[in-house]
Amino acid sequence: MTAETPDPTAVLRRWADSGAIWRVLSRRAGRVTVGLYECTGGQEVDRFTSDDPALLRFLGDRLSSED
Repeated sequence: MTAETPDPTAVLRRWADSGAIWRVLSRRAGRVTVGLYECTGGQEVDRFTSDDPALLRFLGDRLSSED
């Protein structure tokens, strides 16, 4: 998922619904990089970068799925 993800908001929702954790790793000029982590929050499994407006609205000011 390191390339542009077709529906990054759906990815984050499925990830959190399965009990895993996502975290915002960086925000720059309308782009965000999100890391996907195991349920324990320890090991990073994957990450993606997106400028999708729906994703940016979904994230708002949150830093992780734990917010």
